[in-house]
Order: sequence, then structure tokens, then C-alpha cells
Amino acid sequence: MRYLPFRPLLDWRPLMWEDEDFPQLQTGSGLNVYVDDKETEVTVEAPVPGIDVKDLKVSLHGGVLRIYGQSAQSEEEKKKGKVVKKWEMASSFDYVTSLPRPVDAKTLDAKMKNGVVTVKAKIAEEAKPKEIEVKVG
Repeated sequence: MRYLPFRPLLDWRPLMWEDEDFPQLQTGSGLNVYVDDKETEVTVEAPVPGIDVKDLKVSLHGGVLRIYGQSAQSEEEKKKGKVVKKWEMASSFDYVTSLPRPVDAKTLDAKMKNGVVTVKAKIAEEAKPKEIEVKVG
């Protein structure tokens, strides 16, 4: 009988998980990005609570959409030249998602309303489905 100490490693196969068993991916804050792929456009919505529109950056590179922002606030209260209360808060987020289909970068539009940024772009012509005529012969 031959001893093979690494045999269990050679026989290892990944587990087959059902969809309901697969862990859901979320950002560290628990906030999720919503991606909607329609026939003519792709819409991405991301929550950005407490961020001013001037602190928000949206970029598209190689089919990957990035929404980035950061904010910092501070407040200080002094009495008789001494600090009696100091408050500081900083927050940032970085959402990165792949778009489901190629989009036309010229039609990219980003708007912010009620703490949610909405990015829309039209589907690129080469990514739209095309019908091909079938010929005889």
C-alpha cells in the first residue's frame, strides 16, 4: 500500500452552493448600489447620505462605474478662550460596479436628489441586439 500524504488535497472539490446559500455582497456601510438594465439605457442608483454635490465624483472607465465622495465637518465651542466642546465627523464612500452592457459615454448623466445619486447612460449601438435577415441558398 502506498502512502500519499497530500491525497485529501488532490481530491478536494469546491462546494456547490444553492443561490439562497450564497452570501450577499454589500458595502461596509450596508448600503447597496442598484443597477437597472433596460432596453435603451442603464441606470445606477447609489445612496450618498450627508454628502454635498460638490464632494461627489462619478467616473466611467472601461465599463466600470465609480462613484466616490467624502465629507468632513467640524464644530468647536469656546468659552473664555478655552474649548469646551469639539465635534468632528468625516465620512467617505467608494462604490465601484461593472455595467451590464457597454454604454455611450457621451450620454452619461449624473444627478443627485434626496441623498441618492442617479447615473444614467444610453446603451451603445454595438451592444444593442440586431436582427439578421436569413437568405436562401
